[in-house]
Amino acid sequence: IDGLDVLDLGSGSGRDCYLAAAMVGPTGSVTGVDMTQEQLDTATEHVTDFTKAMGYPKENLRFVKGMIEFLGDAGVAPNSIDLAISNCVINLSPNKEKVLQGVYDSLREGAEFYFSDVYCDRRLPQAVREHDVMLGECLGGALYVEDFRRICAKVGFLDVRELTRETITVNDPELEALCGQAEFVSITYRCFKLKEMETLCEDYGQVAYYKGTIADHPHTYKLDDHHIFEKNRPMLVCGNTAAMCGQSWLAPHFEVVGDMNTHYGLFDCAPAGPSASLDKGDAPAAAGCC
Repeated sequence: IDGLDVLDLGSGSGRDCYLAAAMVGPTGSVTGVDMTQEQLDTATEHVTDFTKAMGYPKENLRFVKGMIEFLGDAGVAPNSIDLAISNCVINLSPNKEKVLQGVYDSLREGAEFYFSDVYCDRRLPQAVREHDVMLGECLGGALYVEDFRRICAKVGFLDVRELTRETITVNDPELEALCGQAEFVSITYRCFKLKEMETLCEDYGQVAYYKGTIADHPHTYKLDDHHIFEKNRPMLVCGNTAAMCGQSWLAPHFEVVGDMNTHYGLFDCAPAGPSASLDKGDAPAAAGCC
């Protein structure tokens, strides 16, 4: 993410922001947004020392007070961010659609929202959602995962990609009694802001190659839970995946062959991977799962 402008929602004490500031380098920037003054005071305490230790000519890290539902009021300009991040914060918001819309508006074309949060496999009754124990365990605000996807589509994130998923085990007897058969998961999602994104994966005969140039990923790169690119190995991809690889901040690290002039119908989500022996002028023998 060298040179990118990064936004952290609910930045807290600033740990993730400092890590990101080291990764974006002196030509990038990191903005942390938090509503708690005490957290902001802690986060800003070491900005000057960090800048000197990194040898940067100027500070590339700032923390601003604000609510994640009102990013504009916090000084985050529209179309100013390359990568937004968040870790288990959106579930705490009473207006998740406003948060997602604000993030979408703040992103530049080709930018990404990369975040983790807690979700549920069903809609919980309001009384359960507002229970003190549920709120204390950060489960009360967990969205039904399909409602989350609907909100994403409404604000502009048409193809939400899941990267990782972990089951959250409920061991508290009181919580078990409240939740019944409801199951909770922690999911990391990737949402790209791209004009050419479609609601379904469509086949245009495009092929993507990973160049192996992303730091710490010299051999493979995992785009999501069903796209793992091997360096220089062709993968037949849908139009959405081609756009993510070729028109987002990832573009310098990929080569996408083909365009969207010819449509072959809905993309075949076959589990078989592409042939490793093909040259760039050839078409892979099998589709990658999309």
